[in-house]
Amino acid sequence: MKIALIGATGFVGSAVLQELLARQHQVSAIVSRPERLHEHPQLTAVKADAYDAAAIAQAVAGHDVVISTFNPGWDKADIRTLFLKGHAAIVAGVKQAGVKRFLEVGGAGSLYVAPGVQLIDTPHFPAEYKEGAEGARQALANLQQESELDWVFLSPPALLAPGERSGQYRLGGDALLMDGEQPAGISVADLAVAIADEVETPRHSRQRFTVAH
Repeated sequence: MKIALIGATGFVGSAVLQELLARQHQVSAIVSRPERLHEHPQLTAVKADAYDAAAIAQAVAGHDVVISTFNPGWDKADIRTLFLKGHAAIVAGVKQAGVKRFLEVGGAGSLYVAPGVQLIDTPHFPAEYKEGAEGARQALANLQQESELDWVFLSPPALLAPGERSGQYRLGGDALLMDGEQPAGISVADLAVAIADEVETPRHSRQRFTVAH
């Protein structure tokens, strides 16, 4: 497949890039700093600003699917505003380019822990992640009003960490996946496996899903 990957040098994006290349896909890595990418015969580095819809449209045109692992950076004080600005530009660019299939990686904060209660609204949700999680929650709400794209939104589990690729994971929907009494987790390598699997064999359409070990 021809896949456009936005944010290919980030924590999640770099794992997704590695997985897609291992599966022999042609990947256009859309990044702000192409020099951070290693050369690979199936990889094309494309410099584009994630906040510029026209630049995104030009970069993703002609691809089968667009994956966005965009994150403004957890160190940004205005991360919520930037997350939503980037999300809006990326969605607009994908639509302008005429690519129908769009997969966005968001956060765990909007997963439900009880009826009507999302993880972000619980007392123990870490304050340092709240603004970014609010941005991702609003991005999902905006996507849920989107009727033109065949979109899917992936919320990682509460615990996402470096680790080995097992190739194993379980699927969930809108609820936080648990491991007994504790929130479940996954390695970023296996999150990338789940993303690549969804791209190759779509199981969700205009839905959010989650995964965990």
